[in-house]
Amino acid sequence: MTRKLLAPGLATAAVLLFTLSASIAASSEADVNWPNWRGPARTGAAAGAPPTEWAEDKNVAWKVDTPGLGSASPIVWGERVYILTAIDGIGDASATIDWAVIAYDAANGSEIWRRVARSQVPYAGKHATNSYASASAMTDGEHLWAFFGSYGLYCLDMDGNVLWELDFGAMETRLTFGEGASAAVHGDTLVVIWDQERQSWVGAFNKLTGEELWRVDRDEPTTWATPLIVDHEGTTQVITAGTNRVRSYDLADGELIWEGPGLTRNAIPSPMYADGVVYLTAGFRGSSIMAVDLSRAEGKIDDTDAILWHLARDTPYVPSPVLVDDIVYYTKSNTAVITAVRASSGEPLFGPQRIEGVREIYASLTAANGYVYVLGRDGGATVLRHGEEYEVVAQNTLDDGFDASPAIVGDSLYLRGQESLYRIAAPASE
Repeated sequence: MTRKLLAPGLATAAVLLFTLSASIAASSEADVNWPNWRGPARTGAAAGAPPTEWAEDKNVAWKVDTPGLGSASPIVWGERVYILTAIDGIGDASATIDWAVIAYDAANGSEIWRRVARSQVPYAGKHATNSYASASAMTDGEHLWAFFGSYGLYCLDMDGNVLWELDFGAMETRLTFGEGASAAVHGDTLVVIWDQERQSWVGAFNKLTGEELWRVDRDEPTTWATPLIVDHEGTTQVITAGTNRVRSYDLADGELIWEGPGLTRNAIPSPMYADGVVYLTAGFRGSSIMAVDLSRAEGKIDDTDAILWHLARDTPYVPSPVLVDDIVYYTKSNTAVITAVRASSGEPLFGPQRIEGVREIYASLTAANGYVYVLGRDGGATVLRHGEEYEVVAQNTLDDGFDASPAIVGDSLYLRGQESLYRIAAPASE
């Protein structure tokens, strides 16, 4: 691993600023921004009231073409929207690619700045439906982190100046499917998961300097699941999905707190947390979703009451579920088939139910204002009413396809397509 401090003066100033600012987790700002993958609560649900209906000529506040290709979800802070993308001229692994961070004006979609973090020919290919920029950015409102996996981890200020960068070398993913797990930030610590076909590891880094704090080897094949960091009863846990085992590490030093039975191969969906319980799922060549009570989880939790419930059918492959109140919604593999279960007990509420208006799904489910949003790879989108019964509220279509997951802030829904970035919002007069 190589580490570069590119702007030591700026980094020092950033440390001073950080000591004067509250943690995002404790701030009301988390409710009016979408600062990272899966939103402020990392469950896919957020405060806000975006439209339930849209089309190219309805409730599109703006639409801008985006350069390159990226499955990274947009993040939003204040009046800016940020995306990560991989820009190249001919679209294959023999071309030089520019890994870039782009900031847009949330009011009108105009590009504010663009920073190319790295330019090179890729180390390896990728799955036909993956991208070279599939991990999402993160921000605390004063710093922005862009994780491009094999092509570096970067800390920028909010004007696009690079403060430091880390190079972990080339990841060897299963069948050269490519990379996808986002990093995670909590307090002053940044966590990276590096599951691959060689030695896998999870590591923690100072978010302001890039200094490595600890690194722990993992017995895991390639996964694409973003780690989840939660505070529970005085300990901050780093919770990771996995094929061999699900695990929790102490954020302070990397010590293993608990581990349990693995999920399926190609673990992709991200863990979720609410009210002391963690939900983990995967769905490739098998199905698994389990709820783990953190107050009971210690050591090996296999066949213990720490696992509150476990289901083994109709779970998602690529999309992450969404957790709203006491309901977990999830899709079957990548298909437009949805199931809802009670989060506290695993009790089935409805499904598996075919979703009208959507076909194949990669984007994770999101929710706000009593609605669940389901986006399709072909541009279709179906909005369901949150509740114990299946009810379609609206079916929508745009001239793009969506692999990236939506971001919700206030009255706006931000959709990053294969070609364009949309802000969906009702006209101000409505």
